[in-house]
Amino acid sequence: MLTLPEEHRRLFKEPFGILYRELDEIIPHLTHRTVFTVGDVVTHNIHKKGIIPAVAVVDGYTMRSPCSKMPTVSGECIRVNNPAGSLTDSLIEAINHAVAHPPVTIIVEGEEDLAVIPMVIAAPLGSIVLYGQPHEGVVLREVTPEAQATARQFLERFTRSRI
Repeated sequence: MLTLPEEHRRLFKEPFGILYRELDEIIPHLTHRTVFTVGDVVTHNIHKKGIIPAVAVVDGYTMRSPCSKMPTVSGECIRVNNPAGSLTDSLIEAINHAVAHPPVTIIVEGEEDLAVIPMVIAAPLGSIVLYGQPHEGVVLREVTPEAQATARQFLERFTRSRI
């Protein structure tokens, strides 16, 4: 399991992509693109717009409170454990499997917030990863070689521990 040390958590407060206040501002950027989502509200809202993510990662919570907008599960459903502030090997493996075999919904017992990092690494170039930025909006991250390199640099901030 990879754990994010407390001293590096501030780095993950800034959007890892372009922040949009409203989902409707993002929709034109999604035409003919493969979309991946991390988070219950963004997944629910993108479904309402008629877009089915290739992979959705959800945990049933929004801002640490139960989410009343549980998204529709699409395709295969994989359940994994992932404690807050960490990335378990099972979550990373589920993301890699899901990207190769869409559509898949990954339901996380714990917290899915950091899943955007392995999602950007696994997703194909040119695809879009969307995730919610609490109290601010939705972040759109286009998957580019630069984005993948940055995500790998983020992973270097984590420490490996055994469970």
